[in-house]
Amino acid sequence: MLERFAHPYLLLVLTTLFWSGNMVVGRAIRDDVPPMSLAFWRWTIAFLLVLPLALPHLKTQWPQLRRGWKAVVILGVIGVGGYNTLAYIALQYTAATNAVLLNSFIPVATIALSWLFLHKKLHRIEWLGVLISLIGVATIVCRGDPGMLAGLSLNIGDVWMLVAVLTWAVYTIGLQWRPAGVHPMLMLAAMTAVGLLVLAPAYLWEIMQGRVIHLHTTSLAGIVYTGVLPGFLGYVFYNRAVGEVGASKASLFIHLMPVFGTLLSAIFLNEIPQIYHYVGIGLIFTGIYLTTAALPGLKKT
Repeated sequence: MLERFAHPYLLLVLTTLFWSGNMVVGRAIRDDVPPMSLAFWRWTIAFLLVLPLALPHLKTQWPQLRRGWKAVVILGVIGVGGYNTLAYIALQYTAATNAVLLNSFIPVATIALSWLFLHKKLHRIEWLGVLISLIGVATIVCRGDPGMLAGLSLNIGDVWMLVAVLTWAVYTIGLQWRPAGVHPMLMLAAMTAVGLLVLAPAYLWEIMQGRVIHLHTTSLAGIVYTGVLPGFLGYVFYNRAVGEVGASKASLFIHLMPVFGTLLSAIFLNEIPQIYHYVGIGLIFTGIYLTTAALPGLKKT
């Protein structure tokens, strides 16, 4: 399957498309599917999909997986059980504008952590690309009015979102410590199993609070979507791409989420894009090009 989509940048574009669709679906079914329930069943579906692909490798690669169990547990907790759950909690308290803007700091947080702990460096043109891309995100979020930034205030939801951003940045750079020699499907299955163990108590607590799924065709289709595309394929593609291009470049593609979110909202929610959407999209693509283009003689240090 991955051989047909071998280019890492294509994998990253598809990943952000799936994750943007996840936001649209999440909004559509939020009254029928509570956040912990959605997270739990999303990863249950993803686990059932990856398990048949992972089991053939378990017997021969169990020693490598066992030796790297610490990395598997940490990545499973923060990448599967952590980020989305923290983001769902944040959205209970903060406005979508605040959450999207804070989420756009994932590439900056990833680059900062890579510089701090891994001694990674970016060339000036790559830093320029990050800045331009971030300005593009801010243009969309602020609807072309920089004055909106002054109206944003930090609340408990924003704090949860900042924790979610930091969690995803740690997950992204932590992927390089995956156990060597473990097949990607087996690795994803192991991390998902860990994440489900973390989510199960939260899911049960939510049920005890009286928040249950109202199951019908739309909510069921939404749950299945989140499990198959954002949950299963999204993480397979993202993990593969990070392994090829590195954490800093891969995380920059998170900036595509406002782009795809705008387009998907126009298609499915009948929201007509405005001029600032197109300006922001243009800046985002410019920034990604500057940061990812294979410039002659330019190598990461």
